[in-house]
Amino acid sequence: MPWLTLILIMFLCACDPASPEPETGRRLSLADTLGAAEDEGYARALAPRPFVFPDDHGPHPEFKTEWWYFTGNLKDEAGRRFGYQLTFFRIALSPSPVPRASAWGADQLYMGHFALSDLDGGRFFAEERFSRAALELAGAQAAPFRVWLEDWQASGPAQTFPLRLQAAGAEVALDLRLDEGKPLVLQGEAGLSRKSAAVGNASYYYSFTRLPTSGRLRIGAQGFTVRGDSWLDREWSTSALAPDQQGWDWFALQLDDGRELMFYQLRLKNGGRDPASKGILVEADGQSRLLRDEEVELEVLEHWRSPRGGIYPARWRLRVPREDLDLRVTPLLADQELAVSIRYWEGAVGVTGSRAGRPLSGRGYVELTGYAEEPR
Repeated sequence: MPWLTLILIMFLCACDPASPEPETGRRLSLADTLGAAEDEGYARALAPRPFVFPDDHGPHPEFKTEWWYFTGNLKDEAGRRFGYQLTFFRIALSPSPVPRASAWGADQLYMGHFALSDLDGGRFFAEERFSRAALELAGAQAAPFRVWLEDWQASGPAQTFPLRLQAAGAEVALDLRLDEGKPLVLQGEAGLSRKSAAVGNASYYYSFTRLPTSGRLRIGAQGFTVRGDSWLDREWSTSALAPDQQGWDWFALQLDDGRELMFYQLRLKNGGRDPASKGILVEADGQSRLLRDEEVELEVLEHWRSPRGGIYPARWRLRVPREDLDLRVTPLLADQELAVSIRYWEGAVGVTGSRAGRPLSGRGYVELTGYAEEPR
């Protein structure tokens, strides 16, 4: 449930919709952006709702924020390892359409993040992009599925799968096919994911936790044919961090016994963990169950100091005693920090450990926010 979006969105929604795109060179802190935007007039996630597909794969413009969040771990034929992130964010600038005199006018803004981890080459690449939903520069639709930001896009047929992801930056590119794998799971309370005790501080949230993936990557002039698994998170909301929340740690792990585990820890400013923290455990057959805050133990074992400032946790012990699950989660590359509008760490991780005393391994992605503030 990558919550970085909520902070970025609050900054972006404070921008004048008639102005040029946001000043992407500006660095922001959580304190700069919390509470920056008004929520009045937008729909809110208040109670569980029925999900309708393929419609819900498309946009929900009555809500302020929305994202399509792809991450994955891949290998080429020689075993060289890669991680990727491709994310599309939709940001409403107004709760209802506003007449515009110019074809350039828009009520929706799109933001994209594209990152590629060359894990065995020891390199990390990340780019950020903005565009308005006007003149076909950016947008989203349900059937056939497509979300795009200029030449970055995720697309698929009316039945959604297979999906094709395409993105290219100055040094790297990807062109991937994501096939339908394990069935969709609803996060939280039948798809309602509460983020604090405040009424309406919640999202509608579902995931595809294991999507078989194949395709091509490019780093400089070198191309790689790759295979692996991806994870897709979908959320939409009109929400914000509670005043006492500092940031979050999000884990999306694909285990080699065929199960997946997602857990997000909402960190409080006093150093504690918000009881709204939660996750999900997906069995090999696709059945799933909610993991509540008190069911998951998370211990930081090491830290990493960013050369840009800030100290992040860098290795964890994650335990679910009820499942007799004991895992060690380790970044596969230390520096997977995105130096974008708000700096945050998001990268590929390896998993080792045990279940009921039997060895267990896997891979996944972790996102860490609220650890790197700009010096003042």
